Amino acid sequence: MGELEDAVMTRVWQWNRPVTVREVLEDLQQERSIAYTTVMTVMDNLHQKGWVRREVSGRAYRYTAVSTRAAYSAALMNEAWSKSDNPAAALVAFFGMMSAEQREALNDAVRIVQRDTPEQGGEEPPEEAEEGRAAGGEAAAGR
Repeated sequence: MGELEDAVMTRVWQWNRPVTVREVLEDLQQERSIAYTTVMTVMDNLHQKGWVRREVSGRAYRYTAVSTRAAYSAALMNEAWSKSDNPAAALVAFFGMMSAEQREALNDAVRIVQRDTPEQGGEEPPEEAEEGRAAGGEAAAGR
């Protein structure tokens, strides 16, 4: 995302509701001089890129984020990491740039992923298998 796309998406994510070009424009104008058509073009570009969905509301569109800022950030990190010729070295360098608070957040995230990821071998933890059967019957249980 470019700088203006990021500024628009920041508002869409923060407000967490369908927004119009006019609303985004008025908020952006508190920081900079910008034209309605510029914001409209940026929001259309974000729609074309799949970052927002839109629905007609009267004579205007209302835009809603397709995913969260966290998902966007994760996609950026994954893209950068996957393009590295030495992914392990890239991770070591990235972790080395982190503050103590960021490293603690990383440790928390790893614990959550390890806790929530089924064991290797394709087996579901018993409680998740039961939830799957309760939610969808035999199809959800893999039968």
